[in-house]
Amino acid sequence: MTVHCSFYSSGDRMETFQPTPFLPSLPAENERQRVPASMAAEPASVLAAWQLQAEQAEDLDLRNLLNIVRRRAWAIAGVAAVVMGLTTVKTLHQEPVYEGDFRVLVEPVNAEDDFSNLSALVGEQGVRQSGLDYETQVQVLRSPELLRPIADKLQQTYPDVSYQSLLSNLQISRLGETKILEVKYAGTDPVQIQIILDALSQTYLKYSLEERQTNLRQGINFVEGQLPSLQAQVDSIQDQLELFRQQYNFITPEVQSTQLSQRTTGLSEQRLSLDRQMSGAEQDFLNLQGQTGTLASLDDAPVYQQLLTELRSVETKMAEELTRFSPESLAIRVLEERRANILPLLQQEAQRVLGTQQAIAANNLKTLAAQSQTLSQAEQETTQGLGELPTLIRQYTDLQRELEVATAALTRFRMTQENLTIEAAQTEIPWQLIEVPTQPTTPISPNLRRSLLMGVVASILLGLGAALLLEKLDNVYHTVDELKAGTKLPLLGTLPYNESLEDSAKKSAIARLIKGFRPSQRIDKRSGYGYDASSESRFLEATRVLHTNIRMLSSDRPIRSILVSSALPGDGKSTVSANLAKVATAMGQRVLVVDVDLRKPQVHLRLEVPNDCGLSNLIANDLPLKSAIQQVGTSEQLFVLTAGQIPPDPTKLLASKKMQQLMETFECCFDLVIYDSPPTTGLADVSLIGQRTDGLVLVTHIGKTDRTVLSQTIETLKLAQIPMLGIVANGVRATAMSGYRYYDYGQSATATQLSAEGEQAVDDGIDLTAIQTTESSFSRNNLNF
Repeated sequence: MTVHCSFYSSGDRMETFQPTPFLPSLPAENERQRVPASMAAEPASVLAAWQLQAEQAEDLDLRNLLNIVRRRAWAIAGVAAVVMGLTTVKTLHQEPVYEGDFRVLVEPVNAEDDFSNLSALVGEQGVRQSGLDYETQVQVLRSPELLRPIADKLQQTYPDVSYQSLLSNLQISRLGETKILEVKYAGTDPVQIQIILDALSQTYLKYSLEERQTNLRQGINFVEGQLPSLQAQVDSIQDQLELFRQQYNFITPEVQSTQLSQRTTGLSEQRLSLDRQMSGAEQDFLNLQGQTGTLASLDDAPVYQQLLTELRSVETKMAEELTRFSPESLAIRVLEERRANILPLLQQEAQRVLGTQQAIAANNLKTLAAQSQTLSQAEQETTQGLGELPTLIRQYTDLQRELEVATAALTRFRMTQENLTIEAAQTEIPWQLIEVPTQPTTPISPNLRRSLLMGVVASILLGLGAALLLEKLDNVYHTVDELKAGTKLPLLGTLPYNESLEDSAKKSAIARLIKGFRPSQRIDKRSGYGYDASSESRFLEATRVLHTNIRMLSSDRPIRSILVSSALPGDGKSTVSANLAKVATAMGQRVLVVDVDLRKPQVHLRLEVPNDCGLSNLIANDLPLKSAIQQVGTSEQLFVLTAGQIPPDPTKLLASKKMQQLMETFECCFDLVIYDSPPTTGLADVSLIGQRTDGLVLVTHIGKTDRTVLSQTIETLKLAQIPMLGIVANGVRATAMSGYRYYDYGQSATATQLSAEGEQAVDDGIDLTAIQTTESSFSRNNLNF
């Protein structure tokens, strides 16, 4: 099925538009494919590269700084001139200031060598090295106690001299790492400076001789007052310790513990031995009470054994005699009498021996019992000593600790006394004036060369600071690089500032632009340049680059409809739409410009056509297309649908189904449909139209468009899911072009011939597709204008 679009032109000629061969039928709304949704891998990579380049350009580089300096040159020059003027006036009118000084040696150069012997006298105790605290000393020399008497004395001659004036003009510092203090005084009267320095030098020397030893003397007196009490305390503790040792026979805790341990061990051994002896003695005594013990005792008695032997001998003889004699014989009776005499003696001896042994055993028992009692008493004393030992050790330790503390305090005070005495001897050496005060002859201020040099540096820095401050306060983009870095969108083109388009109401400028689309100049093939450096030619060339970049965004399916909008009014969107349409027409495309700005239309002014009947009439009154679409000039490829009468509710018309049908019809009948919309900020018109186009081109005006409003516009478009093709920088001046100065170059001979042939073909009614390259042949590498 083929859709035909027919309407009458302004010359009452019937014009018939047929869709391009690759669109045989009108697809349904839900089946239409938008270019951004079907972009190939190559355009996607191009967009990613643009995004990366924009992110890398965020930081302020040297080129941006130079642009700021060039843009704010008048502000920098003004601030620098004011600062230099003030510096020069102040320098020339400044009263001369003089400065005098003197130097004082505050420590002896060979101080360490002179007192090395004194350090050896105190042995290992050592002497604290004398080092002057210079910062503290300087503050003392600037104190009121030293300066106020000088000020009071000088006020008799110089009434304007006071302590505060002396302090403000006085400088005291250490000369490097030396032992020298340098005293400087500045003023306007050289004679007064010398008098003040003389008074200061005398006061400081007097201070070094009389008053610097006050703290050391007080310290020595304090130490000497504490030494007697410390010595008495040490002596008292030593007496207590001596009395303690005598009373408890206490030497040291270690010796006392060893002695008690050894004594306990010895008593234990004695107790074991004594117990064994008593056990043996008791057993012997018991044995003597029995028969076994008695016999054992008698066996050891010699007299008893002798009598027993004699008795046995008598009985033996009696037995022998009885064998020979009768019992009544004399021999037998003599032997019996003899035996009878021996038996009593034997019994007496046995009793005597047993009595003696029993007495000895009893005596041994008594002796051992006495020894046991003595040993028990010794053991009791030892146990008591062991129980009292911790208390004694604690008392001894406390006394010993008190003695050590008192002795250490006494030793420390004696060392302090020696150190203070040596330090006093070292510091009592008076200061020496090694450089006397002299009357200054050359002023130190003002220094004209230094002041002017500092003024130049300060003026430049303040000027740059003022320029950067103004740049921060300025909420517009001034260069293309700033625009790319701030928006993060692909830059489709940069349109230079065109003086002929400064006033959009000047129709003569539009007429010159229309003529500019027909190249009348001939190319000098030797030079290769086809345009001069005028603003119109640069604007024309930049518009062609913009058109080419838009066509290159999609290689598989050409872009059939675009929406041109801006963040704020006056950014040049209508001018861009009109001139982009003319460039596309010159490139052989059938172009329709639709003014969807039903609030403040501008397209009819840019293309110089009447606005009697337009889009609003077409939607509201259901008129035919031929009554609203107009042909622009003599071109048979460029048509325009103006806004028409301004309706009371433009949003309702743009959201109508009739508007959607018209947009589908436009894309079928034309190669390119350009919708010129109202500004995006605060209006819903762009969201209604942009979703039905292949993409949106956002126009910004360099040096005019507000950054904040532009950022809000981009966020609004992203939320509305409107495909954004990129951004166009309009009104770019030569100073803001940065790396985009190629518009000064013209087209090549081949491109000019191609454009001339295309235009001739349009004039003769020849089909442009015969000489134009196919859509698939467009690429970044072989595009020629």
